[in-house]
Amino acid sequence: MKYLAAYPAALRAQVEQLIVQGRLGEWLQKRYGSTHDIRTDRALYDYVNDLKSQFMRNAEPLSKVAFDNKLHVIRNALGTHTTVSRVQGSRLKSKREIRVASLFKEVPVEWLRMIVVHELAHMKEREHDKAFYQLCAHMAPDYHQLEFDLRLYLTHLDGGGERLWSAAA
Repeated sequence: MKYLAAYPAALRAQVEQLIVQGRLGEWLQKRYGSTHDIRTDRALYDYVNDLKSQFMRNAEPLSKVAFDNKLHVIRNALGTHTTVSRVQGSRLKSKREIRVASLFKEVPVEWLRMIVVHELAHMKEREHDKAFYQLCAHMAPDYHQLEFDLRLYLTHLDGGGERLWSAAA
């Protein structure tokens, strides 16, 4: 249960019990509805920019937002944010990108929102500190619960469980 290592032992024991009973996936499906309909990079870009304009109007514009098939495998990450700065003439130009693991194409919209909020928060706060998590909670008031539930899903998948949602669901 590597995704839950930082949580209290009593909570991990409850999760372990659900796993042993084979009910973790069922519990997650009851808690969350069907998957969202954001399937393309363009739709993801629009979704991210809507959230950005709602909560971070003064932040620099995003050059690219995309789903990334290799992200989870290569970087052991669910999303990334990058800033590339280049000198053009006498000016410094920067491009900001957000990449989201393709896993998020087929999950409940709440989890997609959670990962997008996380990456947007990095535009203002680089470190995972108190200010960072306050910003995340401002954009998604149930951020911490969503992060925990996503960790439960990753634990389910890591233990050999099937994907619980699909585009057709």
